[in-house]
Amino acid sequence: MILEDLAICFVPNLGTRGIVHLLDIFGNTDRIYAASEEELRVRAQLRPDIARSIAQRVGFAEAERELHYAADNDIEITAFGDEHYPRLLGEISDRPHIIYSVGDISALNSPHTISVVGTRRITPYGEKVCGRLVRDLAEMFPDLVVTSGLAFGVDAAAHHAAIDGSVRTVGVVANPLPKVTPAQHSTLAKGIVKEGGAVITELSSATKQNGNYYIPRNRIVAAVSEGLLVVESPANGGSLSTVRAADSYARTIMAVPGRIGDAMSVGTNHLIKSNLAHLVTSAEDIAAVLGWQAQGVMPKKLHYEPREMTTIEAQIMACFVDGGDPVSLDDIAEQCAISTAEASAKLLDMELSGVVRQLPGKFYDKTI
Repeated sequence: MILEDLAICFVPNLGTRGIVHLLDIFGNTDRIYAASEEELRVRAQLRPDIARSIAQRVGFAEAERELHYAADNDIEITAFGDEHYPRLLGEISDRPHIIYSVGDISALNSPHTISVVGTRRITPYGEKVCGRLVRDLAEMFPDLVVTSGLAFGVDAAAHHAAIDGSVRTVGVVANPLPKVTPAQHSTLAKGIVKEGGAVITELSSATKQNGNYYIPRNRIVAAVSEGLLVVESPANGGSLSTVRAADSYARTIMAVPGRIGDAMSVGTNHLIKSNLAHLVTSAEDIAAVLGWQAQGVMPKKLHYEPREMTTIEAQIMACFVDGGDPVSLDDIAEQCAISTAEASAKLLDMELSGVVRQLPGKFYDKTI
């Protein structure tokens, strides 16, 4: 039946929702192609030109070519209804009927799935937070699967962190396989597949590459997982289209808070402020929001001890008085005789390690 499944995708003007509509009526593509032109027009209420194309088996030549192309390039073709088709993706009303993949697409049917998205212009803060959250989740859930879009920035950080954490990851690309976009991530894509994950797309080899496929791609990123985590996003970041899709699919949306005034956190902070996303700062937060019970090792808490601190970190800690008021960034820089930029960078490291916390107005307080 894979030939019919492919052919239906090449019927002009039918589209994704049209295929879903036909499957709702006829059950499978065999029955669609067994129907008469009149039945397609009357029962399925198709436009005459579309009904005629199906009755005349338009799309079968393209389907044959696609099968040969896939075989020549080690690409798997999975149709809706196949046991390996991503379960959660199959729930949405605009699901792609065909998924092309390199690697193990069945990874997406793991009990614990999360999609991670965010800006391409990731900051050092975003890089560290993304890595920590994914690796900590991997410790808690060895069967975790992390999905993202294989783009620069947060996407790449999420994929790398999953590989580092020895869990599978899936990249959803907006181009035909076996190539990936951006081309600079070809090595990363190979690493994803080597570690048991997959690179997938809904686009056939006949697709002409352009920028129109990123938002449709984002709906797949949103749909295949139980939850969507937004690490960093500017006010109008592309990842917000993924958020809108996730919201429409009733997926759980989470966001990492960022510093006030940080351009790369305006979007995430707004999601939290608007109650569109749960605020999360740890893997435990994510697990609690998703209702997951930890299977593996709980993430180790990082504790700074005086002997482990660098000289400048110890000087910064000396700026805080037990029970005293928070200290401003400028005061810390002045007391330690360093620039505010250096103080800010050191405080970021210490904040990520749980030693200090940032308060509004560029004030800091110690947490230990």
